[in-house]
Amino acid sequence: MVPDSRDTARTDTALADSALFGALVTEVPFGVAFLDGRLRLRRANAALRALLRGGGAGGRNGVNPVGRRLAEVLDGEFAAVLEPALRGVLGDGRAVTGLEVRGPAPAPDSGAGPAPGTDPGGPDACGERVWVCACLPVRGPGGAILGAALIVQDETVRRAVEDAITRRTERYRSLVEATTPVVWTTTADGAAGEDAPHWRAVTGQTPEAYAQGGWIAAVHPEDYDRVAAEWRDCMRDGRVLEVDCRVLTAAGGRRHFEVRAVPIRRDGAVIEWVCAGTDVTGRRDAEEMRGRLTGQLSAAALRTARLQQATSMLAEALTVGEVVRVIVEVGQSAVGVDHCTVALLDEGRTRLTPIVPADPPSGVDADTGPDTGPDTGPDAGRDGSDGSDRSDPWPDTVAVAEPTVLSAAARDGRPFVAENPAELRRQLGEAAAATEMLRGPGEQAWVALPLLAAGAPIGVLRFAFTRTRFLTEDEQVFLEALAGQCALAVERALLFEREHRTAEQLQRSLLPGDLPSSPELRMAARYDPVTRHVQVGGDWYDVFKLPGGRLAVVVGDVMGKGVLAAAIMGRVRNALRALALTDPRPAAVLSGLDRLFSATEDAEQFTTVAYLMIDPSTGRGLYTSAGHPPPLLLPAGGPAGLSDVEAGTPLGWPSHRQQTSFSLSPGDTVVLYSDGLVENRRRGVDTGLGDLVAAAAELAPDAAADPRRVVDHLVARLLAGYEQSDDVTLLALHVPASAK
Repeated sequence: MVPDSRDTARTDTALADSALFGALVTEVPFGVAFLDGRLRLRRANAALRALLRGGGAGGRNGVNPVGRRLAEVLDGEFAAVLEPALRGVLGDGRAVTGLEVRGPAPAPDSGAGPAPGTDPGGPDACGERVWVCACLPVRGPGGAILGAALIVQDETVRRAVEDAITRRTERYRSLVEATTPVVWTTTADGAAGEDAPHWRAVTGQTPEAYAQGGWIAAVHPEDYDRVAAEWRDCMRDGRVLEVDCRVLTAAGGRRHFEVRAVPIRRDGAVIEWVCAGTDVTGRRDAEEMRGRLTGQLSAAALRTARLQQATSMLAEALTVGEVVRVIVEVGQSAVGVDHCTVALLDEGRTRLTPIVPADPPSGVDADTGPDTGPDTGPDAGRDGSDGSDRSDPWPDTVAVAEPTVLSAAARDGRPFVAENPAELRRQLGEAAAATEMLRGPGEQAWVALPLLAAGAPIGVLRFAFTRTRFLTEDEQVFLEALAGQCALAVERALLFEREHRTAEQLQRSLLPGDLPSSPELRMAARYDPVTRHVQVGGDWYDVFKLPGGRLAVVVGDVMGKGVLAAAIMGRVRNALRALALTDPRPAAVLSGLDRLFSATEDAEQFTTVAYLMIDPSTGRGLYTSAGHPPPLLLPAGGPAGLSDVEAGTPLGWPSHRQQTSFSLSPGDTVVLYSDGLVENRRRGVDTGLGDLVAAAAELAPDAAADPRRVVDHLVARLLAGYEQSDDVTLLALHVPASAK
């Protein structure tokens, strides 16, 4: 129904109060207009006018809207949406709100400014704009509908913000769901706030259990106290929580999680915590596996290095006791062995003899006479004579037929392994196992390996641990390789000891037992081998009587060690004695030795000799040298010095031997010595000779008159601070001051 002219008059009367209109709508930031029953604009506030002037909402630029029908000032979708709504309001009087209209944004060069309430640099600067409209009935007295009110709110910015927030929320939700971490929130005091279904899916917590205990209730009991304490500290200080822990899972297992909790603040106060838990079980398992593999590789590399070191050390071990010492050291460092025993089979292969490890070298041997050393055979050290004590009560021998760890490996010719006492009892029986366990305090695991030479056992290597011990395959391979090296070293050491005993007997027969002494001449000798075990070398000394009461005094040095050197030494010694008894003159004796040496010895053989013939009653004599170091002279009342007699060439070298006469006065001392006293790896001969003279000058008069004190003092001073690298031989002659 279209209102008549009387309705128009009433509408004009109702809208006459412009002051009220201005107060209500002039300053509002959205468009307001009043339309009559024919949808003509009767009033429009500045916001709506600006909207229409700017061409927004389909407005026609430059057209005055007042008095015009809505269709005349609006076109496009805007008019098509609003006119039906306004006609409906005029028809039934029901308001229409939330009416959304979309249209293009104004062109950038339109010259129109932004509508009130809009952001000129916001989302409405380009693209689509959004308006929300409300159409309200305007009633006159008695409730008659006089027209309609139109309210237009530019919602472009707000909708853009809402859309951005929605997009961000959706992105965040998608990110949370697409990434590995499980995300949940807590209240400011750490209590469960909202439900955390993702976390509960991992832990199996019920909603009630989670609401009561929160996320931390699922932490593994062994980690709970540590994590809870750190969580409390972070909540107290308001700092980020970063913690690693194990979490009990719904399946009853455990997983490794990295938990990070970040505080959310408002006005400086923490209002909640956002937590994220990342399952790092796979990474932890990989790290642990990598650690185990690295450890195994490191252990294997260490065992390989120790085996190589053992091979090198065993190559230098000359006696069975030294071999055992090396095996003990390697076993302890490579596989943590607590007790180690090496036992050798007798010739009948019916009994085993445990061997005590030899003591390590401890410096210079200070013996004052010929040193033949301790017995180093299979029975060496049974009474502790080598300085070592057994830590376990072994009998002297163990029968192969007895039920022992050693015997089992010797009988079967293969490794014996018992990883714990129960396994030992199973293999040996209750009584034998009890006896075996008494041999080593606290032993809990045992390994015995046969020592095989040419396929036949020559002994057994026994390892014991003071804890139950499972040997890996790599460790068993290592121990078997070590046993193989030990067998080779033991076999070599047994051969050496047999050779050593033979050479020792030869040396005993060659060195004089007692030196002749008289009131006119006192003598003392000392022989120190290079090591305590290599007792047989090429050094020797000899003193024997010549016709007419004279004495032959000899110090010699044959290059080399062992039986060969001892044999050469014996031949030279015996030949020298025979030649001296025929013609005692030193030049004649050495010339005869040259001929003999050239005929019987290799050209590469190097032997030096100092030969002195003296009449004790007069102190006079003759001296010659075949390449030997010069004698040390300690004249009575004079400075010590070296003889200036020419050294000559070693035996067998073309030379015309000459001899020099000398005379020893009462109180004089002369010392013959080998080059091992003055030369070593760190000191040359010239320096050593100077040190020798300096050491002799330190002797007090009473000490210089005692040949024994002279040789002991010189050895102590010349070897102090140096590793002995050669045999050392000294022979001192002293004419007492009372001699005439």
